[in-house]
Amino acid sequence: MTESQRPSGEYPMYPSYGNGDAAYPPPPSYQPVQPVFPAPTDPGPAAEPPAARRRVRRPVALLAAVAIAAAIVGGGTATVIGQLTDDGTATTAGGGVVPGTTVSQSSKGTVAGVAAALSPTIVEIGATSTAGQSTGSGVVITSDGEIVTNNHVVAGASQIKVTLSTGKTYTADVVGTDADKDLALIKLQGASGLKTATLGDSSKVAVGDEVVAIGSPEGLTGTVTSGIVSALDRDVTVAKDGDSGQEQEQQGGGRQWPFEFGGQQFNGDTGESTTTYKALQTDASLNPGNSGGALINMDGEIIGINSAMYSASSASGGSSSTAGSVGLGFAIPVNTLKADLDTLRAGNGS
Repeated sequence: MTESQRPSGEYPMYPSYGNGDAAYPPPPSYQPVQPVFPAPTDPGPAAEPPAARRRVRRPVALLAAVAIAAAIVGGGTATVIGQLTDDGTATTAGGGVVPGTTVSQSSKGTVAGVAAALSPTIVEIGATSTAGQSTGSGVVITSDGEIVTNNHVVAGASQIKVTLSTGKTYTADVVGTDADKDLALIKLQGASGLKTATLGDSSKVAVGDEVVAIGSPEGLTGTVTSGIVSALDRDVTVAKDGDSGQEQEQQGGGRQWPFEFGGQQFNGDTGESTTTYKALQTDASLNPGNSGGALINMDGEIIGINSAMYSASSASGGSSSTAGSVGLGFAIPVNTLKADLDTLRAGNGS
């Protein structure tokens, strides 16, 4: 019987092979070809073997379990996914990037794009101590107001005031300090919904990389400068004595922090209690008040915390009030900060 002779409504069980007759079912070793006109009672694809079903469904079940666990601890699935995608480095050291504000795709690679995206995450810090008033900068790392800065910015402070880029002011408390690394973590009182900075991976930084520095030199909140990474792994020595350092910052109104590099002391006397760390060197202009601010790559990721600047006038014994940047600045690598975050949050710093 040919197709033209077949009664209406009657369909072949198997496709025609061109000779006008329905083909016999293919041998078991061949995959049957789908009918050209599927019968209304076509049962559909063959049922999936139980083993295959288990293989497909197991990741779904695992994700569901992870989501439930995340909900129980209050973190939510977004936190879990974030931790998986950044290799679990959200609060620990090493490579990987801790998510936060980044530069838009259309503005990547531009100073203006980095400045627009990251300025809201950089704050001005005013610290009051027995030695007087000092000014520094800080980087917001959590939406509820955790801020990283230099230890020397807040050491010995009896009161800390933080000003956002919007002009809004908060009181802050010291959570933890690490004088050995010149790092500190403070927390704003009653803050929420803040933009947070992205912590990058300083192990990927190369000499010649373009960078942007943002901070509050001399209280000029949100000042942006740019340059390149000039060198890696510079040994910088700073004072560990907070009170002594605060006093040095007040002399001449320069509010500078004394440090030692290459066997010479700059911005005053570091004293006898010091610590040495490896730093990124940059020619981005840093001035008094930039301490604790951000050194940022062109993707908008924090690669360092600005900590010290060389001043020609202070090196030659000139007044610190007339000292200025000559393009030799230093920043603590961000991987050093990430390695120290848990310690700072626990308040167990040195």
